Amino acid sequence: MLWLLILIIVVLLLIIFLLNFYRDPKRKIPKGDNILSPADGKVIGILKFKQDKVRVNKGLFGKIETLAKDIAKECYVISIFMSVFDVHVNRAPIDGKIISVKHEKGKFFAAYDLKKSLQNEKNEVIIKNNKVGKVKVIQIAGFLARRVVCKVNKNEKVIKGRRIGKIVLGSQVTLILPANKVKLKVRVGQKVKAGSTILAELV
Repeated sequence: MLWLLILIIVVLLLIIFLLNFYRDPKRKIPKGDNILSPADGKVIGILKFKQDKVRVNKGLFGKIETLAKDIAKECYVISIFMSVFDVHVNRAPIDGKIISVKHEKGKFFAAYDLKKSLQNEKNEVIIKNNKVGKVKVIQIAGFLARRVVCKVNKNEKVIKGRRIGKIVLGSQVTLILPANKVKLKVRVGQKVKAGSTILAELV
């Protein structure tokens, strides 16, 4: 009967893990002219880009490529790593109108092409705000669990802090902001919460 006891313990631990993983706590949404974190997790990168195209690394393996010129000539790129212990619900960082939703499946290239060997599944949502212009939220899935859920559509209006989707298991969310319209309030290594941590203020 030892095997049965072990099985019961494993099942109970799995249930506890799933309940914890799929939790969706309420958040107090800050007021004011600011941009909120779209995800729970740890800020692993803050970069300033002037290039048309940005390459974002995903953990130890994988990456994505995305356009920055569709947001602004100079952009901040903020990447947030979500561990399996973080809340995985994503929220709108700002009020506005959804002007674009674009999903791309992950790709595997020839091993000798190191620049393109791994590319993660991603979903890009561009929100247009009257004050800041456009911001881009990129949901990036891992290779083991390729499931990005997006709950908004093009031309839909969203309010700051609204749930816009989620990513299953360990993953990453990257936010692209126009550099000339914001003042950053976040640092690398900081823990953030979706819909409640202020990443930047409008200038």
